[in-house]
Amino acid sequence: ALGLFTGIGLSEAKARETLRNGALSALLRRAVLQARSALGPTLDKATGTLLYNTAARLKDPKHLGFLVGYIARREILSDLQLSAALEYLRSHPLEPLDAADFERACGVGVCITPEQIEEAVEAVISKHRAELLAERYHFNMGLLMGEARNQLRWADGKTIKNEVDLQVLHLLGPKTEADLEKKPKVAKSRLAPAEKQKVAVVENGDIGTETQSLLEQLRGEALKFHKPGENYKTEGYVVTPNTMALLKQHLAITGGQVRTRFPPEPNGILHIGHAKAINFNFGYAKANGGVCFLRYDDTNPEKEEEKYFTAIREMVEWLGYQPYAVTHASDYFDQLYTWALELIRRGQAYVCHQKVEEIKGHNPPPSPWRDRPVEESLLLFEDMRKGKFGEGEATLRMKLVMEDGKMDPVAYRVKFTPHHRTGDKWCIYPTYDYTHCLCDSIEHITHSLCTKEFQARRSSYFWLCNALDVYCPVQWEYGRLNLLYTVVSKRKIIRLVETGAVRDWDDPRLFTLTALRRRGFPPEAINNFCARVGVTVAQATMEPHLLEACAREVLNEQAPRAMAVLEPLKVTITNFPAPKALEVLVPNFPADESRGFHKVPFHQTIYIEETDFREEADKGYKRLAPGQPVGLRHTGYVITVQNVIKDVSGRVMELEVTCTKSDVAEKPKAFIHWVSMPLACEVRLYERLFLHKNPEDPSEVPGGFLSDLNPDSLRVVHNALVDSSVRSARPFDKFQFERLGYFSVDPDSEEGKMVFNRTVTLKEDPGKA
Repeated sequence: ALGLFTGIGLSEAKARETLRNGALSALLRRAVLQARSALGPTLDKATGTLLYNTAARLKDPKHLGFLVGYIARREILSDLQLSAALEYLRSHPLEPLDAADFERACGVGVCITPEQIEEAVEAVISKHRAELLAERYHFNMGLLMGEARNQLRWADGKTIKNEVDLQVLHLLGPKTEADLEKKPKVAKSRLAPAEKQKVAVVENGDIGTETQSLLEQLRGEALKFHKPGENYKTEGYVVTPNTMALLKQHLAITGGQVRTRFPPEPNGILHIGHAKAINFNFGYAKANGGVCFLRYDDTNPEKEEEKYFTAIREMVEWLGYQPYAVTHASDYFDQLYTWALELIRRGQAYVCHQKVEEIKGHNPPPSPWRDRPVEESLLLFEDMRKGKFGEGEATLRMKLVMEDGKMDPVAYRVKFTPHHRTGDKWCIYPTYDYTHCLCDSIEHITHSLCTKEFQARRSSYFWLCNALDVYCPVQWEYGRLNLLYTVVSKRKIIRLVETGAVRDWDDPRLFTLTALRRRGFPPEAINNFCARVGVTVAQATMEPHLLEACAREVLNEQAPRAMAVLEPLKVTITNFPAPKALEVLVPNFPADESRGFHKVPFHQTIYIEETDFREEADKGYKRLAPGQPVGLRHTGYVITVQNVIKDVSGRVMELEVTCTKSDVAEKPKAFIHWVSMPLACEVRLYERLFLHKNPEDPSEVPGGFLSDLNPDSLRVVHNALVDSSVRSARPFDKFQFERLGYFSVDPDSEEGKMVFNRTVTLKEDPGKA
């Protein structure tokens, strides 16, 4: 084999590399032997290259002999013709092929004369004559080549280049010294930071012409997405005699529209990984003028609750997406049952009595009931439907081997649990493997986007649609999005709730979407994060601080400013300039005062942060201390300490200060925030819930994730103070507390006692990993 491959012009290294690929080397061997039987034992290198490219690029090996025949007869002579031939075969998967149409598409028999090349190049040069004379040899000659090739598709590229060079030389003469000088580079205009950010943002889940970064970052397989109706061009797609008719019918129903779906199980709350799936499914459809269904995968009545249905839709809409339609797998239970009967009649499914324990794992024993008569399986399946079998006593299994080697996946199982939508109508329920592709088919989904762990189901996806002779969509897999320092498994979150480590699914220390909303993360920040992560085939595991950075960018633009004090220290201004409180105007957004102001009372008694005062000022300390005045933000006043009042233990309880107008006082080293006549509030400060990056990894956390809880993940400040401008705020309203961070009103807030969650600090904590 090595000699066979080096005999067609491959280097020894390339030949050995080819031999390591069993499928490729088998195809190439067949191709070379067929060509040698027609052309003799010696093949020139050009023919050898065409044979190698055919074996390497051909998707369907059944066409190998057909293509090699054209190469051996010298009817396909160039890689350009070969590319056209391969594209034709991808676009015409059904036999028999129309040979005349194939040859027209591949330029078979087309002869381009030197005169035709000369005339075409002459026409192109005439078109660009003025620019050529002006720019001379600095003109982009590739443009001339490209335009000439467009006119003469099957002409030899080298011949066209030689003719271009000849005619340019005739027009311009030999190169001068000026022609040999390098053309000065034009400096590329750099985007301003704001513009760069704009490109990377998916606002309100809306991907527009300027904000397509989620799609611009598609990598690998995702770049090969088929157009609606061209499903058959996808690698691995199974073409049957009815495929083209079914696709034609599909296009008639959809009008060529892209259709995707987001299919969550209603047995838990969505998390950050689901945000990526929502953005990808809804975003891909919207960017292509299509629609996206929200379809609940409600095939397991034991785990489904109404609260999950409601929460899932709320989160989809919170992220800025409106489903084209809200559907349920249970909408199609009647049709799915009818198809199950048809699958049995076609000999592709059977009733099995192996126990669940027996068929678990990768190498379970084959079912002794696999070959039972069709009539018997039909009767037994009807008995399953009527409740004559107990749970686990019988299943309906499909006759196929999946990509991961799993044999005969279950299609239906017995469950005596009422369904939240169909009640007691059914005691048999379909599985994911049976339901998902058929629901996609019913809804005429064009791109069934799912995470990488479902790749092993792709073969069964195609198999089942084709076994029933229904429209077959295409499944595409992409990598999951995970975050460090967290868990997202429903089972593990339930354990955290049960043990009291967190309050519920929306505890702000979790990374469920309801928790992120409660903590104050704007939906735009989550969408931007998903856009920046992009969609890749590889799994992405990200640091939480990247999500926090996205939150800061959005909140900086969205969250109006307010002042709050977490650890209050009373300050009395002994020379307050008015008999009653003054009103101070504070800009909602200091960088853009056109966005309005709010009023804050400024009284003789104010409160500052304890940490903003020291009895002794260290070197580098710029805030309030005896002999070191500070400015009060927004007031136009500077305060100076006159007296420090302490309790019996020596703790500072109050300061007495004097104030001076800032336009006459010496400029202070710092300005601090303050509150006066404030509202009492509770503030909840959050840190990471887990101490290690991978709390589920036994090598990192041998005691399990529950042993890795951070004891300081929540600190509650019960007696914080906030300025009265936030009095009318409602749950989920967001503010930047000056110098402290971004905060959101928690739903626990009551009349007279507001509760705030810290979303993120103003800057990333450099002490964090």
